[in-house]
Amino acid sequence: MDITSIIKKPFLTEKSGLLKEKGNYYIFEVDKNASKKMIKKAIEELFKVHVEKVNTVILPGKSKRFGRTISKARKFKKAIVKLKAGEKIELVEGV
Repeated sequence: MDITSIIKKPFLTEKSGLLKEKGNYYIFEVDKNASKKMIKKAIEELFKVHVEKVNTVILPGKSKRFGRTISKARKFKKAIVKLKAGEKIELVEGV
């Protein structure tokens, strides 16, 4: 699997911003088939940082109602990545 296809996009929410300030954590939406080792390698190669720890979670698709019809939102996998002290990812910092 190509490293650019493993990391889909940064996951920018209020909670991810608090984690970034609190403990140098960054959250990314990743491919469903990617392992923790693959995610660690992809982050280190793409952003030139040292990853200390990777946690993953698969979020289920929630039911959405549009009038009479009920549909399902997509489910996805996100990775919570902790970097070594003093390092940061410039792409996510300004947002």
